[in-house]
Amino acid sequence: MAMRRLRRRLNGDDLTAIADVRRSLREALSHWDAHDLVDTAELLASELVTNALVHSGGDATVTATLSPGPEARLRVEVHDGGSRLPAPRDAGEDATSGRGLLLVSALADEWGARPVARGKVVWFELCAQAA
Repeated sequence: MAMRRLRRRLNGDDLTAIADVRRSLREALSHWDAHDLVDTAELLASELVTNALVHSGGDATVTATLSPGPEARLRVEVHDGGSRLPAPRDAGEDATSGRGLLLVSALADEWGARPVARGKVVWFELCAQAA
């Protein structure tokens, strides 16, 4: 089985793109027979895309790749033009935001962020269940 990839460019002022990313990811994972990843991947991708569009002030690109084989891994990367690397924070009981990266940290098998030539990439990986 070959590597499977989904790539979407998002306009920074179009927050409806978040729902489009969830839908595209759900459709791709279903087509790739990775149904066990859909719910968690949608949630975590929503968090990363929302952060990118709200905090970077510009466009973003989402790439989802499912590696082949019995130990398949889904890697979702969100590239934006912001230079500040994200980190989970204690949002406090009364806060209405600030918990997204805590969810990513708790639910992803791995996640991270790295600077790139024009901005940063924030990513997460999920291991697919063996069929």
